[in-house]
Amino acid sequence: MSFIYNKRLRGWRFVLFNLCLGLGHAVVLFNAGAYIAMLPRVAGGLSIPASFATWTQTDYMISLALGFPTGAWLARQQGEYRPFVWAFTVFALASAACAYCTSLYGFLAARIVLGFAGGVTLPLGQTMILKEYPDRRKSIGIGVWSLFTLTPFTFGPPIGGWIADNLGWRWLFLFNIPVALAIGGIVGALLSRRGAKTVFSHFDWIGFSLLTLALGSFQTLLNQGNDWDWTNSGYLQGVAFTCLAAFLYWTVWELGIRRPFLDIGLFAHRNFTIGVLMLSIGFLFFQGLLSLLIIQLQLAMGYSSFLAGLVFLPMAIFAKPVASIFHEIVKRCDARPLASFNLLGFAGVYFWLSRFDDPSSFAELFWPKLIEGICLGSFFAPLTVLMLHGLPPARQARAVEIAGLMRIAAGAVGISLQATVLYRRAPFHMTRLAETVTPFDPGFDQATATLTGAGVPETAAIVPFAKIAKQQAAIHGVNDAFWIAGCVFTAMALLVWFAKPTREPQRFSWRRRALELLAREV
Repeated sequence: MSFIYNKRLRGWRFVLFNLCLGLGHAVVLFNAGAYIAMLPRVAGGLSIPASFATWTQTDYMISLALGFPTGAWLARQQGEYRPFVWAFTVFALASAACAYCTSLYGFLAARIVLGFAGGVTLPLGQTMILKEYPDRRKSIGIGVWSLFTLTPFTFGPPIGGWIADNLGWRWLFLFNIPVALAIGGIVGALLSRRGAKTVFSHFDWIGFSLLTLALGSFQTLLNQGNDWDWTNSGYLQGVAFTCLAAFLYWTVWELGIRRPFLDIGLFAHRNFTIGVLMLSIGFLFFQGLLSLLIIQLQLAMGYSSFLAGLVFLPMAIFAKPVASIFHEIVKRCDARPLASFNLLGFAGVYFWLSRFDDPSSFAELFWPKLIEGICLGSFFAPLTVLMLHGLPPARQARAVEIAGLMRIAAGAVGISLQATVLYRRAPFHMTRLAETVTPFDPGFDQATATLTGAGVPETAAIVPFAKIAKQQAAIHGVNDAFWIAGCVFTAMALLVWFAKPTREPQRFSWRRRALELLAREV
C-alpha cells in the first residue's frame, strides 16, 4: 500500500489542476473530433483513397475504447496520477510519429498507439478531478468534465478544418506534443506527494487479447468490406470467422473467471442493458453521421475543410448549457421520459436533415444542427442515470468501464456503417437519375443547347450533367443515412420505456393526509 496524502489542492493549484485535466480530456477527444474534418486531406497527403484514410479514424477509436478499461485497472493498481503522466508521455511520442510518418501503415500504427494512450487517460482524469471536490460539490466536477467532453464534437470540426486548410493536417499532431508533455508534467508536479490506496489484482491478459482480436477483426471487416466485396472475398470470410470465434471464446472466458477484463455479468440487469445499448447505438449514429456529412461536404459538394467543419459549430450554442441543466434535472425526475423525449428530438432532427437538397444553402444545415446541439447536451445524463439505476455502488465503476468502451467502439463502427450506406445507396440514386434525365427530356435539350451556344463542344456539354448527377446521388445517399437514423431513434424512444423507473412517483393517500391533519390539530 502506498502512502496516502489526502489533502486536496486549493487556490491556484486547484484551478490549474482542473484546467490541465479538462484540456487533456479535450486533446484526446480532439484527435477524434477535429481529425474527421482532415480525412480528405490526410488521404491526399498519404496518397491513398479516402476509404483507406477512414481506417486511421476508426482504428484510433477502437484503441481508444480498449484503453478506457485498461486505465481503470491501472488506477486500481498504481493510483491515478502516475499512469496518467506516463500515458500522456506516450501520447506525445505517438503524436510525433503521426506527424512525420509518410506511409499508411506506419501512420496507422502510430494512430493506434495514440488512441490507446489517450483511452488510458480518460478514466484516470475523471477519477482525479472528482477526488479534488468534496462530496457536496462533486456535481460541479462532473459538470466541468462534461463541459470538456462536448467541446471536441462542437468546436473540433471547424478548428480541425482550419488547421488543415491553413497549416496542414500534420500540425494537429505537432500541437499535441507540447500540450501533452505540459499536461503530464504539470499534473505530475501538482500531485508529486500524492499517494494512493492500491489493490493488487492480476490483469486479464487473455480476456483483453480476445476482445482486442474480436473488435479489431470486426472493424477490419467493416473498413474493408466495400473494397473487397464482402462475402465474395475469402480474406473477409476468414476475418469474419476470426471475429465470431474470438467473441464467443471471450464471452465464455469472461463469465468463467473471478476478475474478468469486463464484468459482462452486468448485462443481467435490465436497466444497465437498455441504458448502455441506447448510449452505444445513439453514439454510433451521431459519430457516423458526423463523419459522413463532413467528408461528403468536401468530396461531393466542394466545401473546404474549414467550411465543412463550420457546419457543426451551431451545436455548440446550446449543447453545453443544456448539459449543465440536465445534470440537475435528472436528479429530480424519472430518467425514462427525459431519455425518450431526447431520442425523439434526435429522430426529428435526422428526419429534417434527410430532406437536405441544396448544397449551397447553409440554412438547411444550420437550424437542424442548432437543435441537434440541444439534443446532444441532454443525451448523456438521463441515459447514464438509467444505466446505473439499481446497481450496487461496488459495481457501478465496472459498469462505467463497459459503457465507455462500448460507446467509443460504437462510434468507430458507426463511421464504417454510414460509409457502407452511402456506398450502397449513391449508385442506386445515380441509376434513378440516369433513368429520368435523358436526351429526350426537354429540359436536358434546352440546357445542352445553352452550353453549345456558349461555345462548349457538344461532347463536353455532357460533363456538367455528369458532375451534377454525381453530386445529387451523393446528397440522396446521405439523406438515406439520416432517414435510417431517424427511424432507429424513434424505435429507441419506445424501447427506453421497457426500463424500470429511476424515481417512483409518490402516491397520494387520503388516509395518510387525514392522519397528518389530525396530528397538526392535536
